[in-house]
Amino acid sequence: MKPNEPRNEHIKRLRDRYRGSDKRKKTMLLTEFCLTWNLERKHAIKLLNGLRGGMKKKAGRKVYYDARLVRHVTVLWDSMERICPKRMKAAVPIWLPFYRDPEFDPNLKFQILKMSASTLERFLNRGRKVIKGLSLTRRAKFFRYKIPLVNTNEKIINAGHMAADTVAHCGDDISGSFVWSLTATDRLTGWTENRALVNKKAKSVRNAMNSIERNLPFSMKSIQTDCGSEFLNYVMMKYFQHRPAPVIMSRSRPYQKNDNALAEQKNFTHVRECFGYERINPELAALMNEIYRDYWNPLHNFFLPQMQLISKERIGSRIKKKHDFPRTPHERLKLAPNVSEERKAKLEIRMKSLNPFVLKQGLEQKLDLFFRLLKQSKNGKIAV
Repeated sequence: MKPNEPRNEHIKRLRDRYRGSDKRKKTMLLTEFCLTWNLERKHAIKLLNGLRGGMKKKAGRKVYYDARLVRHVTVLWDSMERICPKRMKAAVPIWLPFYRDPEFDPNLKFQILKMSASTLERFLNRGRKVIKGLSLTRRAKFFRYKIPLVNTNEKIINAGHMAADTVAHCGDDISGSFVWSLTATDRLTGWTENRALVNKKAKSVRNAMNSIERNLPFSMKSIQTDCGSEFLNYVMMKYFQHRPAPVIMSRSRPYQKNDNALAEQKNFTHVRECFGYERINPELAALMNEIYRDYWNPLHNFFLPQMQLISKERIGSRIKKKHDFPRTPHERLKLAPNVSEERKAKLEIRMKSLNPFVLKQGLEQKLDLFFRLLKQSKNGKIAV
């Protein structure tokens, strides 16, 4: 016998008498019922009126998305380097043709394609700890007068206008030797290339820039840097200007990071999110270059959409920003008017030869090797 079965039988016998009685009789029946079963009067009234005891309808909207999607969305998000939901929404149609999972049926595929960025965000709400690195930029005072300031109001309509910056992998100690990362990004398409340097000397930066330029799918027209001495020197001026089609050099204002915002942004998304803030010894620069060139950059340039700022408006104490639709640098490059159809066709062939999940798997294996070697180098047990 169930615990409440005698009480339920009593309610059934008493309910018709209670409903057909006058107020005085109801009061007597209610008092007797409350004393018998030790109930509150309001609760007893609901039981005798038939308002309690049945299945209560669940509040809120009807569940639309299958609970199994949590695992699949999380796997995709991890593979996409945990990008923001708006970028992920644009990346899902690109990645799904390569996604293989025995439990991922067509219904789940239909649902994940229908999910909005807000729904993805509810699935992927994670805390993020922000760590800051050290700035080691040293101003080149003399060369400031040879390199003009960049025109921040100029509208970019062609690919090839680059922004560049360096990042120090020094940890919390700037003494001794450590690796630097050079970041170069196209201001129109967001196409980004990275290279690791064993030092910040002009010749090392020139060689790294030459490697980047050979890997670009377009010709470099101009380059914008900060006032650091690694860029503003005779070696770099000769490299960019002594050629049949000189590259225009420009610089940002000292201590104004927003003048070179595109490169500064990529310092986090393309350098820090990959290698973190650890101190890295120069003997690991070759492995870093392999990771950048063969895994990290192709993953970002072909398969991870980016959003670009369209307008910025101040409303009182707040700033309202408007961004365009998320697109991958490869998709933006196909819209560039100065890129030839031949180069676009070659890029399309290259993309079809790539698989984002294979790139991600190879990247994780290389990073696992890298951080094991990094740990050994700190203990003085490695000689690469």
